[in-house]
Amino acid sequence: MSSITILYIIISGMVSLILVLFMYGYKSKFSNKAKWIYGVLRFITLFSILLLLINPKFNTETFSVKKPSLPVLVDNSSSINELEQSEKVKSFVESLENDKELNDKFDLTFYSFGSDFNTLDSLFFNEKNTDISKALVSTNQLFKNESAPTLLITDGNQTLGSDYEFSTATIKNPIYPIIAGDSTKYVDLKIAQLNTNRYAFLKNKFPVETIILYSGVAPVNSLFIVKQGNAIVYREQISFSEKDNSKTLSFTLPASKVGLQKYSAQVIPLAEEKNTTNNLKQFAVEVIDQATNVLIVSSISHPDVGAIKKSISTNEQRKLTIKTPAEALKLLNDYQLIILYQPDRSFAAVFFEIKNLGKNTLTFTGLQTDWNFLNFSQDNFRKEVTNQTEDVESSLNINYGTFAIEDIGFSDFRPLKTLFGELEIIVPNEIILEQIIDGFSTETPLLATTELNGSKNAIFDGEGFWRWRAQSFLTGDSFEDFDNFIGKLVQYLASNERRSRLEVSSETFYYNNNPIRISAQYFDKSFVFDSRVSLFIKVTNNETNISNEFPMLLKNNFFEVDLKSLEAGEYQFSVFAKDEGVSRSGSFTILDFNVEQQFLNADVTKLNRVATNTNGKAYFISESNSLISDLLEDDSFQSIQKREQKIVPLIDWKYLLGLIVITLSLEWFLRKYNGLI
Repeated sequence: MSSITILYIIISGMVSLILVLFMYGYKSKFSNKAKWIYGVLRFITLFSILLLLINPKFNTETFSVKKPSLPVLVDNSSSINELEQSEKVKSFVESLENDKELNDKFDLTFYSFGSDFNTLDSLFFNEKNTDISKALVSTNQLFKNESAPTLLITDGNQTLGSDYEFSTATIKNPIYPIIAGDSTKYVDLKIAQLNTNRYAFLKNKFPVETIILYSGVAPVNSLFIVKQGNAIVYREQISFSEKDNSKTLSFTLPASKVGLQKYSAQVIPLAEEKNTTNNLKQFAVEVIDQATNVLIVSSISHPDVGAIKKSISTNEQRKLTIKTPAEALKLLNDYQLIILYQPDRSFAAVFFEIKNLGKNTLTFTGLQTDWNFLNFSQDNFRKEVTNQTEDVESSLNINYGTFAIEDIGFSDFRPLKTLFGELEIIVPNEIILEQIIDGFSTETPLLATTELNGSKNAIFDGEGFWRWRAQSFLTGDSFEDFDNFIGKLVQYLASNERRSRLEVSSETFYYNNNPIRISAQYFDKSFVFDSRVSLFIKVTNNETNISNEFPMLLKNNFFEVDLKSLEAGEYQFSVFAKDEGVSRSGSFTILDFNVEQQFLNADVTKLNRVATNTNGKAYFISESNSLISDLLEDDSFQSIQKREQKIVPLIDWKYLLGLIVITLSLEWFLRKYNGLI
């Protein structure tokens, strides 16, 4: 408080006293007792009011003690169970929770991780994947501005995500791995990896690649076999030694029957093997009679054409061919979908033949498109253009209902190039992406689909979307999201099936360590997507006949359910809308593969490197006392006393206002009681 403020307060006290003396002392007829009572009450009132007008400010200080944080990350994956470490981990966590000295020094917070990173609620050790990197990176984000040594309780065996050893390069806080397991080396043969196509074509052969690893010293021999049912369809003798400890087997299998074909690959176990689960792996291939043939017609070379080709070709069910307009003319009837890239006058005969054959089309337009020709050659859309160009961004129409689309970050993608002018779609249409210019919606379609008289068509008015595919990879470390978006568009346009009020999308088979997602869309009688309906899925196990019913959750313009709780087996399902009488049925198979069962021991070497790289120290889970003792004795982790200073103006002090009300009310009541009012 400044000296001038103190002077004002003294003057206020003197003024209040003078006024009180004048009112109740000078020629006052009250008794002496009454004078003192009324005078004191009036003085308090006047002085308080003047204080509020001066509004002095007071400094307040509060002190708090901030203990260093100690995040504890607990591996909740099933590999902890497989290594018989679950009880030890639970006991270790309880010892941390109950240690009074440790809790006095540190602020402990507990988290669990498997596929995801969560606050620790309970430990069941049933997660089907382990992402240690995600847990460490998430913890670093939570405590990056604090002194927070991290306890990592795990076996070090990761099955998902980035390599956690490299993820720790940017982490400043020390990491203390607590190793659940041992470093004992056991004799073991295992199928480390098995690669094959998801689809194969009838009467063709599909490739299979298998990587087999050996852990041991003595030379050994074994047999690798592949079975379909009880029949052996492939066998090969294999030999290993301490130095020659890996084999890559490449072979082909015949696709002789349409439908889902299930196989099991096995390395015959050695007599002394401890873990034989990793000797067997199931896989499946869906054999299809023919592929969906897609033709790209283009008279120019452009990176967009390459991006389209790569996106479509990632799905083995589709075959794609690129031709010039002259080459494509006689081939159009062999394809289910014709992609027209930046048409010009050389496409005249192609457009004429497409109209005669009633083919479905996807038209891409851009800076090299001849719009005068295009407006004349088809009746679905038109655009009056100038020679000016503009950059357009995109925004997903979440109400699009023809097929399910997830937002893969369209609004964050780089702008596309297009010729200036408004695109007008003449026939009934649905907009997937809208054009955004300078942050404002133009209500002009960037991508839209049309369906008229049994013909499906689409228009994409933008050039340079190859950058979208590249940006999708930079964002998600995979082209999968972008390729799925293009794949769904192609799947819809290449099909001539009539639209149903309930559309269901599912895979023929799933592996049980991956998400098992089934999506659906429901439309009202006018074929408008209806988000108000309640969709359910009933799933029945073919072997046990046990049925379960699950609600499907709304996600933008589709419903989805994840059936990851189901066991491996064959299932029939039915998706239905309650009280609507509309349903769709199907089937799928869940293949048993628990990647968490593939490990024999903890990855002690990598966990030790993580500790060394972050200035931490690794401990085995049996060394809990040593860990706690070292943490308590480490002087680098100290509590910090924080002082917080606040400047509080008197006008914020509500009690002073209450005092004024009380003194005025009390004075008025006394004067009224004594008949002075």
